[in-house]
Amino acid sequence: MTIDISNHPCFNDKIRHTFGRVHLPVAPRCNIQCNYCNRKYDCVNESRPGVTSALLSPQQALCYLEYVMEKVPNISVAGIAGPGDPFANAQETMETLELVREKYPEIILCLATNGLNIVPYIEGLAELNVSHVTITINALDAEIGARIYAWVRFGKRVYSPNEGFEILLDKQLKAVRSLKEKGINVKVNTIIIPGINDCHIEAVAGKMSELRVDIHNCIGYYQNKGTVFEDVKEPSPELVQKIRKKAGEHLTQMYHCARCRADAVGLLGEDNAECFKILKECSNEKTQVPHFCM
Repeated sequence: MTIDISNHPCFNDKIRHTFGRVHLPVAPRCNIQCNYCNRKYDCVNESRPGVTSALLSPQQALCYLEYVMEKVPNISVAGIAGPGDPFANAQETMETLELVREKYPEIILCLATNGLNIVPYIEGLAELNVSHVTITINALDAEIGARIYAWVRFGKRVYSPNEGFEILLDKQLKAVRSLKEKGINVKVNTIIIPGINDCHIEAVAGKMSELRVDIHNCIGYYQNKGTVFEDVKEPSPELVQKIRKKAGEHLTQMYHCARCRADAVGLLGEDNAECFKILKECSNEKTQVPHFCM
């Protein structure tokens, strides 16, 4: 069957009220520590990246997706967005994508990653017809980047903020280039962190434009307790608008981001509460095949 890649609600604002997405939370581990991130499970009242009500194995994810596809109308996208990073959990990520592609050849496959470890898997992603990838790139400047990341784990080593950021940025830029060479749509997310990178985001947009990124998503930082940045105030709507306007001189901007959870399901901003219950049932270790999959 032919995949209509225009039916991705994050990449196409015109269809976000018609087509929905489902995120499959199969990637718990992360290979970097952002100073604004607190990955916390069972936080059902929060809608932000890094949050999920449960974790799934690849087989459980397929079973859960079968339920979602039957019960939730107009799901056009199945994605993996954490709650950690898909390629800090590469085996689980690739197995999940393979299972989903075999079962649903027409569905859009999507990933959201920090970009550190995606490059070795881009060939495989292209073979699976993964059409959309989002990479979070928060800085190009080493001094700014070192303030955003506490550490970066690459290979078998954990690197300090300065060394780690240099490695991360190098891998991110290579990832964007490689994805575009494969004809994969790329969205870059940049978190607006007041006093840290807010004056630098236009430079990020300019570089991403050079790399032929398809769309840029400037997201307001979300204040999280228990993080290094817990006392940093969230950007005002006026600041977000100003930054998007400047970035928009270089690259098409996304204005409808819902800061989705790692287990988001349904239309943007309208997650399906019933599915969260089924997600937990699927994740039960004693439940190999939930009753609705029999």
